Amino acid sequence: MVQVHLDLSNPQTHLVDVRVQIESPHQHQKVSLPGWTPGSYLIRDYVKQLEGFKACQQGLERPFNRSAPSTWLIDADPDRGPLTLTYSVMATELTVRTCHLDQDHGFLALAAVVLEVDGHRWQPHRLTCVLPEGWNAFVPLPEDSTGCWLAADLDQLIDSPIEAGPHQAHRFSVFGLPHRWVTWFSDPADEAWFFDRFPRFFEDVEQVCLACCRLMGQSAPACADYLFVLHLLDEGYGGLEHDDSTVLVYGRRNLEASHGYRKLLQLIAHEYFHQWNVRRLTPAELRPIDYQHATVVPTLWFAEGVTSYFDQLLPLHAGLCSAKDYLNDLEEDLSRYMLSPGRQVQTLRQSSEEAWVKLYKADAYSASNQISYYLKGAVVALCLDLHLRSHQSCLAAVVQQLWHSHGRHRRGYQESDLFSAFEAAAPGLGARLQQWLTEVDDPDCSGYLLDVGLALEPEMSTHPWTGMTTRLDGGRVLVQRVQRHSPAERAGLMVGDELIGVAGQRVAQPDQISPLLRAEESQPLLMARRSALRELALRSDPPKPKRYKLVPVSNPTASQQAGQDAWLQQRAG
Repeated sequence: MVQVHLDLSNPQTHLVDVRVQIESPHQHQKVSLPGWTPGSYLIRDYVKQLEGFKACQQGLERPFNRSAPSTWLIDADPDRGPLTLTYSVMATELTVRTCHLDQDHGFLALAAVVLEVDGHRWQPHRLTCVLPEGWNAFVPLPEDSTGCWLAADLDQLIDSPIEAGPHQAHRFSVFGLPHRWVTWFSDPADEAWFFDRFPRFFEDVEQVCLACCRLMGQSAPACADYLFVLHLLDEGYGGLEHDDSTVLVYGRRNLEASHGYRKLLQLIAHEYFHQWNVRRLTPAELRPIDYQHATVVPTLWFAEGVTSYFDQLLPLHAGLCSAKDYLNDLEEDLSRYMLSPGRQVQTLRQSSEEAWVKLYKADAYSASNQISYYLKGAVVALCLDLHLRSHQSCLAAVVQQLWHSHGRHRRGYQESDLFSAFEAAAPGLGARLQQWLTEVDDPDCSGYLLDVGLALEPEMSTHPWTGMTTRLDGGRVLVQRVQRHSPAERAGLMVGDELIGVAGQRVAQPDQISPLLRAEESQPLLMARRSALRELALRSDPPKPKRYKLVPVSNPTASQQAGQDAWLQQRAG
C-alpha cells in the first residue's frame, strides 16, 4: 500500500505539506507528478508548484536525481523498509483543476498533489489529512474505521477532489442512493442570500439528477455515492467531472441574471451526466490514462458535445424550465455557432484532436481558426437527434445502446464504434456523421429544424461590417479582434492597434465607430501601433447578420408539431 498524508493545518502559508510512504520500494524507485488532470485536456505542469522534495529511509536521506522536470529517480534500499517522500505544494490557484488553500477553505485537485509511484499505480492508496481546527474534509472515497480514506489504486485517488473547510454537507438521495452537496461561499453573506432566493434548490438538483437517470434509461445513478462541490464566487463558470463527484464554479453575478439559475442547473446536469458519458462510457484512448503526455482523442466532440446538447434539455425534462426557455437557450448557441468564423477553418474532428494545443490556449485570433468541440459537437448532436427521430429512434437511444455495449463494462470505445452505432440506428447516418466530422461545411441544421416546425433566421446588423471588435482600455480604443478575410484584415489592422480616428472624426469610445462607417466606400482610418501613427484605408462590407433567431414556422403541419412535441419531451420518434 502507498500511504499519502496531507497537512493543511497552516492555510495562511497556502502550502500543502505532503508525505508519501512507499511500503515496498524498488531499488531504483521512479516517481512522477502528473502533468494534467482527466477531463481538462491541457498539460498544466503541476510540478511548478512543488518544492522541497526529499526522500528518506529509516530517517536517512536517500540520493535521487531528476530525469525529467516532474520525474525523480531515487536510490532506495528495498531491505531498509518504507521509503518516505516529503514535499510541499503551493496552492494559490482557484479553479476546478488546480489547488487553493487559505484561511477560508481548501480545495485540492489531487493530480497536482500526489506522486505516481512506478510499479505501485494499481495498488491500494491510503489517504489521511490534517486540517485546521473546526474544518471538515469532503472526499468521494470510502472511509475505514480510523477515519482514513481508501482508494483502490492511484487512478481512483487522483479522481477524488478534496474540499475542506468549516462547511457542512447537505444530504439527499437519488433513487435511494446517497448524495452529498457541499458549497463554499467565498462571501459568507451569500449563503443566506442564496437559499432565500432559491429555497427549493436541493429539490431542484434532485430532479435534475433523476432526469439524467431517466434519459439514460436507468433506475439508479451509475455511482453509488455521489459528491457535489460548488464554489460560489463573485464571478466564474465551470466544472470538472469525476467518477463519483463533480466540482463546480459559479458566479453570484450570473445568478442575478434572469436566466442565471437555469444556467446553473444546466451546469449541474452537464457534470452529473458525465458519470455515464465520459467517466464510464469512455474513449478508448483514455484507457489507461497517461498522466505525463497529451493523448489525441478524436471523439471529444461526443464526450462533450453530446453532453452539452443534453444539459440544456435536462432542466426541461425535470420540469424546471419551459419549452420557450429551452428554445431561447438553443437559439443562443446556434447563433453563437453561426457567428463563429473558425468553423469554416477547423473541422470538428480536428477540434477534438487539437484540444490540448488550441481550445485551452485560445488567443485573440483563435475565433478565426478554430471551433469549440463543445459548441459544434452540440450542434451535430442536435442534427443527429433530429435525423434519428425521422427513423423512429433518437440520440438518447443510441447513447443508451453504447452504454450497454461499452460503458457498463468500462470498455473504451473507438470512433468506429460510434459510426457503427449510428449506422445501425439509421442507415446512412454513419457516413453522414463522418462527413460532418471531417468537413468544414455546416450540417443541414436548418433543414432538420424545419422538420420540427422551426426556422433559423438571420437578424441583420444596421451597420457596415468590418470584421473587427474593439474595447476601451485606459482611455484608448484598442482593436480586440480581427476576423480572417475581413475588411479590417485587408486594411492591415491587427489586434492591439489603437484607433484614433475614422473618416476624419476623432473616436474616444468603441460605439462611436460604427455610425461613421460607409459600406463599400474607402475611408481613412488613423491608428497607432507601437507608438507610431499610421493612416490606413478601411473599406467596409455591407451589413451581415448580428445574430440568428429560432422562430416557429407559420401554419406548422401536424407532422411538424408532433415531431416538435416528441423532441422536446425526448420521446423516440
